[in-house]
Amino acid sequence: MEEYDSRRGDDLPSDVLRNLFEFFDDTSDPTSAITRVHCSAVCCAWRSILCDPQLWNTIDLSTMESDFIRIQIEPYIWVSEKTDSRLNCILKTALSLSRRNITTLLFNLNLYVPDHLFTYTAERSPKLKRLVMPVWNRISIAGIRKAIASWKDLESLTIGNINSYNYDFLMRQISTNCKNFSELKLVGTWGSFASALVRYVPKLKVLSLRCSNLLKEDLIAILNGLQDLEVLNISHCVLLNTRPRTRITLTELDPFILGKAFRLRRFITCMKSESCVMCQRAREDEGIMRWYRYEEGLWKVDEVDSLAL
Repeated sequence: MEEYDSRRGDDLPSDVLRNLFEFFDDTSDPTSAITRVHCSAVCCAWRSILCDPQLWNTIDLSTMESDFIRIQIEPYIWVSEKTDSRLNCILKTALSLSRRNITTLLFNLNLYVPDHLFTYTAERSPKLKRLVMPVWNRISIAGIRKAIASWKDLESLTIGNINSYNYDFLMRQISTNCKNFSELKLVGTWGSFASALVRYVPKLKVLSLRCSNLLKEDLIAILNGLQDLEVLNISHCVLLNTRPRTRITLTELDPFILGKAFRLRRFITCMKSESCVMCQRAREDEGIMRWYRYEEGLWKVDEVDSLAL
C-alpha cells in the first residue's frame, strides 16, 4: 500500500510555501491579495513568510463591492457594518504585512471606503505609483488632500464619476504633490474637465476617456493644451458638439481633429454605433455608463494596456 505524507501546512518547507504565495502574487486572479490575507491567519509559519514585503507590491481589491442602500442625506448611501468590517480587516492586514512597500492599489469603483480608512491606507503606502480610486461619497475633501500629499510617487490614476468641483480639486492636489504623474483614466466622465487637465497636469502622457460623455471643444482643448500627450483613448465616447446652441451627437471625427491628433503616438477611437456593442451601450446610457447593467468587471477593460486591469 502506498503511503502519503499528511504533514500540516505549517510543516511544509518554507521555500515551498514561498513559491505558493508568489504564485498568488503573480496570478491574474484579482482575489490574490484577499487570498494571501486569509493565508496569513492560518498559522505563524505562513504569516512569517507572508511578512515579506515583496509579496505585497500590489493590493487588488477590485472585486470587493459594498453592500449598501441609497439614502436622502449625505453621504447619500448607507453601508452595511459587515461590509465595512470585512474591508477594514483585509485592508489593514495587507497594509501591515506590506510594511509600506505597496506600489499598486486597486479598489473597485463601487466600493465605499470610509474616510478614516482611506487616509489610514494612504499613510501606510507612501511608495504608491498606481491607484484605482474607490467611490468618493464617504471620503472628505480633507481626506483627499491628506492622501494625495502622502503619494508623492503617484504616476497613474483611475477614477470614476465625480463632480466638477472635486475633479478640479483633485487635479490641483496632484499638480502640487505628484511630480511624476503621467497616466489618467476617467471612467464614464461627463461635463467639462479639459481646462483642469491643461492647467494642472500639462505633462500628462497617457489619457483614457473611453465610454465617456465628451464635448468636442474639450477634445480640441486636450489636443491643443497637453503637448506631451502620447496616447489618447476616446473609444466608445459619446462625442457632442454643443455650439452654437445645439447639442448634436457626432458620428465621426472631422479632419480638423484628426489633424490635431496626428502628432500622437496612439489615437484610439471607435464610433461605430451600428456595429460596436460598447458604442451602442454608451449611446443608450448617454455617455454615463451604468456598469451594473453589463458583464461583471467590464469597467476594468481598456485599449491602453497600462490602464487595463
